[in-house]
Amino acid sequence: MRKVKTIILKEWAEVFKNRLVLFTVAFMPLILTALPIITLVATGGLEDEMSTSVSGSPPDEFFGELCTGLSEMDCVQVYTLNLFAMMFMLLPVVIPVTIAAYSVVGEKMARSLEPLLATPITTLELLAGKAVAAFVPAVVATWLSFGLYVLSAWFVVNETVFSYLLDPMWLLAIFVVGPLLTITAVSTAIIISSRVTDPRIAEQLSAVVVVPIIMMMLGQSVGYIILDKQMIVILGGATALLDVILVYVSVHLFQRDNILTKWK
Repeated sequence: MRKVKTIILKEWAEVFKNRLVLFTVAFMPLILTALPIITLVATGGLEDEMSTSVSGSPPDEFFGELCTGLSEMDCVQVYTLNLFAMMFMLLPVVIPVTIAAYSVVGEKMARSLEPLLATPITTLELLAGKAVAAFVPAVVATWLSFGLYVLSAWFVVNETVFSYLLDPMWLLAIFVVGPLLTITAVSTAIIISSRVTDPRIAEQLSAVVVVPIIMMMLGQSVGYIILDKQMIVILGGATALLDVILVYVSVHLFQRDNILTKWK
């Protein structure tokens, strides 16, 4: 355990010197928190105009059962809350990719990996330290930014709309599925980082794991996908299974002897 802790502290000391990592961990969550709140404030200013110019119920073909029993203004704000809440499932994927993609190949380029691999540390301890070093900042940043988002929304929307943000579906998505997605991103980035020889290629290839989340966001933004509890549970189960496979593969594909002797 002491060796793993040493690896974690070493990783943080190195990666947080990178401005891109600092921006991703610190400023990106703030941006994703401020953007929806500004949008909610703007839509709230249109409430009187919408109430006088538009009447009737929200269109079921677009919102499905999401806005059942809500006024049109409340429906717009609930839809906005749900849409932006999905962005907090993007953070636990983007942040660790930036850190983990550099974890192996970056050290190799800096010539600091060979001395580490020559020590008695096991492959599992080494990869566990690197994985945790990428996992913790991503999860902590996501949870803190989501908490700030919820707190800010409490001052902006009414109680009816706010209750939708505390729906168990979103709590499950942020606090359970989010960390599972982080493990997926970390494992994928470590696998790629251990197989390529250029940090930029590692980051670009690792970014592929972000695509499914972006596609889900786009699908919801146009009404093609409406997330519900069942979809979140299925996503969580599939991600957990994928994580088991990726962790196993990452350990077995990490060839320390090959890295020490054949990398140029």
